[in-house]
Amino acid sequence: MKLIYPASISRDEENNIYIVKVPDIPGCEIESETLADAITKGIDAASSLLLDELENGRRVPKASPIESIRVEPGGFVNMLMMDVNTYAEKSNRSLLKKNVRIPQWLSSFADSQQINISEVLANTLTGIYEQQLAYEDKFERPPVLQLVQHS
Repeated sequence: MKLIYPASISRDEENNIYIVKVPDIPGCEIESETLADAITKGIDAASSLLLDELENGRRVPKASPIESIRVEPGGFVNMLMMDVNTYAEKSNRSLLKKNVRIPQWLSSFADSQQINISEVLANTLTGIYEQQLAYEDKFERPPVLQLVQHS
């Protein structure tokens, strides 16, 4: 799942560092000697904090409009994109094994098409989660989600 947040980026000339703050993600503030490294570390820090929220069953914070972000004099706002699925994989975080029951014919079809069932399930659940977030953001209440079981 990809999430985009605005970040304020400023330069501390006295200490010769760049500071990246993601105001919508509590505790997400990093410093680094180069701009590129500061942005990279900002993305990693934000990804880690967002993944913590998701793993603990909490909703990720809503991103503020870019124009609402305050910056230090001489600073600027940059959008950071976090891919929490990729971050979870690269940091070996919380991949759970789940047993799934599907009909034999469906398993055979998936095998013949070289379809990764775990990937399809993860992508489908991610899509449902993203739809839920979009709906809640728009209407500020959860939709009634019904999954139909086929016999």
